[in-house]
Amino acid sequence: MIIKVLLTVIFLAVMIGVGLYTRKQASSVDGFVLGGRSVGPWLTAFAFGTSYFSAVVFVGYAGQFGWKYGLSSAWIGIGNAVIGSLLAWIILGRRTKLMTQHIESRTMPDFFGTRFQSQGLRVAASIIAFVFLIPYTAGVYSGISRLFEMGFEIPYEYCVVIMSVLTAVYVILGGYKATAMNDFIQGIIMLFGIVAVIWAVLSAQGGLTTAVEKLAALPSDADPTVNGGFASWFGPDPWGLLGVVILTSLGTMGLPQMVGKFYSITDESAIKRGTVISTVFAFIVAGGCYFLGGFGRLYDPVIGANGKIAFDSIVPAMLITLPDVLIALVVLLVLSASMSTLASLVLTSSSTMTLDLIYRDKKALPGEVEDGAIDDIVSEKIERRKVVVMRVLIMFFIAISLLIALNPPTFIAQLMGISWGALAGAFLAPFMLGLYWRGVTTYSVWACFVWGVGLTVVNMLLGNPINPINCGAIAMIGGFPIVLIVSFVTPSMLKKDIDQIFLCYKK
Repeated sequence: MIIKVLLTVIFLAVMIGVGLYTRKQASSVDGFVLGGRSVGPWLTAFAFGTSYFSAVVFVGYAGQFGWKYGLSSAWIGIGNAVIGSLLAWIILGRRTKLMTQHIESRTMPDFFGTRFQSQGLRVAASIIAFVFLIPYTAGVYSGISRLFEMGFEIPYEYCVVIMSVLTAVYVILGGYKATAMNDFIQGIIMLFGIVAVIWAVLSAQGGLTTAVEKLAALPSDADPTVNGGFASWFGPDPWGLLGVVILTSLGTMGLPQMVGKFYSITDESAIKRGTVISTVFAFIVAGGCYFLGGFGRLYDPVIGANGKIAFDSIVPAMLITLPDVLIALVVLLVLSASMSTLASLVLTSSSTMTLDLIYRDKKALPGEVEDGAIDDIVSEKIERRKVVVMRVLIMFFIAISLLIALNPPTFIAQLMGISWGALAGAFLAPFMLGLYWRGVTTYSVWACFVWGVGLTVVNMLLGNPINPINCGAIAMIGGFPIVLIVSFVTPSMLKKDIDQIFLCYKK
């Protein structure tokens, strides 16, 4: 126990120390939200990866889908690396950097408002982002607290509160630069941690070959007379597996906290290096998490109070017998993954609400403006006020997420499915197409917002007749034909405005 406590205290002290070190760079909006748009490839790539993979993946998704699909769940990790990382950087990286810098966009709602010349879109996007980032954040809190409960025998409620306070401290202190620097440290821990944990779990089962043989001997859920499905290439439910791959891989391209990483990277050469780094990171971390979860059926499942399997407890149950040193490493691994994701989520949410709702335009206080113009001194004061508002909203956002995490309505995977489905269903198609195609219309963006949020909310209100994960995948893919069709039948934007926006790619 002493080892676990000591390593965790050192880790948390380093996180807070980084926040203190970078606090001077977080005095302006660009510094607080984007790190001054001067973050290098290694920090950006690790920030992308650690924001992508959190306790939701390691505890919730790896446990639930490893149990459901067996070793074939590793395809989810491969999809995350190829689609969610490699293709995301190739398709979005350069164009997002150039266009957002050209139109002076700091957030995704700001992009929609400026790119499509609609303040209504900007406001709607900021509300959607704020509301649907909350269940994702609650899922992350829940996942990390399950591991802490296992590793330290601290009650779940205390774990959730402690994590929320610590996240708030270092994000409020240092903003994005603190988050990016901590993400790099946390990413290194995740890389070493996942390799060590897989080796320990497989060793406990007699090695890789023996573990796979044990898994192949288990009967199928659908037909107890058939064995081997959990050790096959595509598992017992290939179509269900495909839905998870789409949701968790394609969804990153439409999530504000993920796309925002491309806003802050230094230049185009850094994007090329970041693409390679991020993809390798995803292969190791995501592939490792789902591969590990695939052996979950070799352990006795935890039955919840409702008489059903507690999927969020499967991975903790696999790890509880490990030596203290390895449990400490697991706790740090999940702590690293989760705190980076939490920091990204709360920073995205607070900046969106501040810049796109409260301070949509520069606002001076009475008596600050002379001759009808805002000078540099007043402008600097306004910037400082925006940063203060963002810090207050960080605390507000964390408090709401904390309340949900203390009484979670469903499994972690379902919380994430609802969040990703609504956000990426609404944002993915218009954002991606808006970077490439001049013909996207304002009405088509509105239509996609209604589609993504509407489908997710209606499905939820009806008791989820469509699994939230499959519903999210449908919302994302369905957004593309909706944007295309509506764009062809609604008025286009003025050619001179479109030409001005797309000038950024001719420089």
